[in-house]
Amino acid sequence: MSHNTFGHLFRVTTWGESHGPAIGCVVDGCPPLIPLTEADLQPWLDKRKPGGSRFVTQRQESDTAQILSGVFDDGDGPVTTGTPISILIQNEDARSKDYGEIARAYRPGHADYVYQTKYGVRDHRGGGRSSARETAARVAAGAVARKILGDGVRIRAGVVQLGRHRIAPDAVDFDAVEHNALFAASAEVVSAWEVYLDGVRKAGSSIGAVVALEVTGVPAGWGAPIYGKLDAELAAALMSINAAKGVEIGAGFEAAELSGEDNADQMRLLDDGTPQFLSNKAGGILGGISTGQAVTARVAFKPTSSILTPRKTITRDGAETELRTKGRHDPCVALRAVPVVEAMAACVLADAMLRHRAQQG
Repeated sequence: MSHNTFGHLFRVTTWGESHGPAIGCVVDGCPPLIPLTEADLQPWLDKRKPGGSRFVTQRQESDTAQILSGVFDDGDGPVTTGTPISILIQNEDARSKDYGEIARAYRPGHADYVYQTKYGVRDHRGGGRSSARETAARVAAGAVARKILGDGVRIRAGVVQLGRHRIAPDAVDFDAVEHNALFAASAEVVSAWEVYLDGVRKAGSSIGAVVALEVTGVPAGWGAPIYGKLDAELAAALMSINAAKGVEIGAGFEAAELSGEDNADQMRLLDDGTPQFLSNKAGGILGGISTGQAVTARVAFKPTSSILTPRKTITRDGAETELRTKGRHDPCVALRAVPVVEAMAACVLADAMLRHRAQQG
């Protein structure tokens, strides 16, 4: 299986399966002399790990990261050496027996059928490589990327829509995300959303959601025209997340309803001669290059496909059957996708930063 690596100068390869002994990643291209310890990775992994509330899968994983290479302590504290950074995360609570019934039947909405068709073999235990368990390694890589970007670049994401329940754009508050189990970008909706998601969970069903991303502190000039567009690479990275089915940058699909006058981000000069945009329909990116404004995006996630309601499917043997998926699953996969969205944005931006520096000096 190829295509387990993404990035150009900042390159990330993830490895491992949901029910294997461990998962992990190799980060290549990280500059030397950047302070880095496992404590820098753990807070981001703790945000993503399962079992944190009743609204996510009850699989119990500590997601403790171990750095195996690429860091050296010369007496002043561990720093990166410029060599590949290998990170290991043990799997501690895999329950493979829950997946015995799907060894031969394909789960509707999952990658079971296409993996079997493409490779002639699939790991039915939790989906193997197609499991969202793989995203823990992405979050670890994203933590390294954040260290490269520095504190000046702030990456935040949060759930802005749960099913049909939406947060108004002018009510989005990313500071609220840290203080509720739903990763909701508004404290005002949490109580109602909890009641709603409890109903979904108790029914053994699932629901989709939309996650919004905002990155501030990105200077003008990152990204490249034509085939290296920052928005294209960001969209590709976000679409690579499990269950992502749509990405929009800035105004996104809303731009199709706007006039040229409304969509154009007009410009003026501040007293010091600095350009100022009067709006941000472009999402901080024009012509594939960052403008210096906030980089904004939204990601639509489908409902978790593992539900208790019987669904029609077929088996490897060519028989028709019905299947209900047992096991421990998220009623809304988008909740734990919030730190993954942040991590993928961090990796794309760290790569863009390094490429800009290599080209422009």
